[in-house]
Amino acid sequence: MHPFASYVLRSYYRATGWNEDNLFANLTRSSAAILDFNVPRGLSLSVSKSPNSFFNTSYTMNALPSLNGSVGYIFTSCELDIKNSGDVCLKDMVERFKVYDHPRRPEGKEEVWLAGERVDTRDYLLYGRLYLPTGRLDALYSTRLSSTMQALVAAISDPRSSFVAEGRARGDNVSNVMLSLQHDLGKWCTEYTWSAEDGMWGVRVLHNFGRLGSPAQPLEESTIDLRPKRVDEEDATGGGLKGRVSAGAEVYASAKEKSAGVSLGVRFTTLPDATLQVSSRGAVQPPTTITGLFNPMMGHLSAAYAARVSQDLSLCSRFDFNVYSYDSEWTMGAEWWMRRSSPEFVAQKVEVGPSSVHPKKWDGLLSPSVSDPTGVVKARISTNNSVSLLWEGRLKRMLVSLGVISDLSSRSKPIKAIGLELSYFSIE
Repeated sequence: MHPFASYVLRSYYRATGWNEDNLFANLTRSSAAILDFNVPRGLSLSVSKSPNSFFNTSYTMNALPSLNGSVGYIFTSCELDIKNSGDVCLKDMVERFKVYDHPRRPEGKEEVWLAGERVDTRDYLLYGRLYLPTGRLDALYSTRLSSTMQALVAAISDPRSSFVAEGRARGDNVSNVMLSLQHDLGKWCTEYTWSAEDGMWGVRVLHNFGRLGSPAQPLEESTIDLRPKRVDEEDATGGGLKGRVSAGAEVYASAKEKSAGVSLGVRFTTLPDATLQVSSRGAVQPPTTITGLFNPMMGHLSAAYAARVSQDLSLCSRFDFNVYSYDSEWTMGAEWWMRRSSPEFVAQKVEVGPSSVHPKKWDGLLSPSVSDPTGVVKARISTNNSVSLLWEGRLKRMLVSLGVISDLSSRSKPIKAIGLELSYFSIE
């Protein structure tokens, strides 16, 4: 389940028209949503409040395995459409499989002029969180410099890491400041980062092949399109998936650590995005994402295949391999959305013209009155004998996450972790 701060940040990006999915760092987001979900550990309770459309507060307490908590505040320059935990769409609070729409060039806010002077200001977001009793402080500042450029400043202040070397030896998060500049043109997206703690400089580039989407269309999933296409409407009648390709790279170097690295990535997604399309031959093209990552210096290779095989079921598999040590791992996962009632299917007679492949055909189409999901079950298993299960849903007006991690190779301790997370937030 997304923390309340992440929900507000995504709402801010949506309100300002920024596409966070068009980044090289999110290249494998669809497959990671199924295979890399976080299972809560222990007992956690989160309560958040939105006194107005600009200011939000959040309080978190972890009762198990140790007692600790945090207090967070978020302020934005623009009004956000924040909903109650009992009314918010469950899919907006869960990291899920999704085939994203065409990349689009971001549009800036409209200019406001008064007496010949421009009076509108840049949009920004301020976030801070204080952890108790450790005293660690996290902060984030995000602002739009232009319609296609965004700047972020993230900082961590941890009193326990006064000595950097001792902090690293203990595995603590040392104090650090990171600057990031993102430049999104739709077809090209570039990100420049700098980390003060280790003097790390990095550049990430992502290029999307094919045409851009219309700026007038929203950045969300398309509706289901089950209209049969004529042969003369197709560019080709051959089989296989139709889609678009995105490729990118990451380069980083640190003079202080005397280290450097590079990563390459490619992604294929089906078209049209997030739909179940009936082709001219009557075959259904499921929403599919195929990704590949390669780090030549570390010798790590990763390939993932994810697809939505039905309206509520998505499957994914990923293979990781190291060319130097020959270590490999195969991970499989599933995501199943639960509803109050099963989707209703209605028989619809599709009349097709004489120039098409099928002169007459009966199709079972999804009824538009499909109920909203009430929860999602995620499962993950890998060749290292690790099995994870997670259920996320809503009880009354509270969001709930319940998960377990087990180790099949251990007879003495088959359950490695189990956790329950409760989240409640409201608005005026």
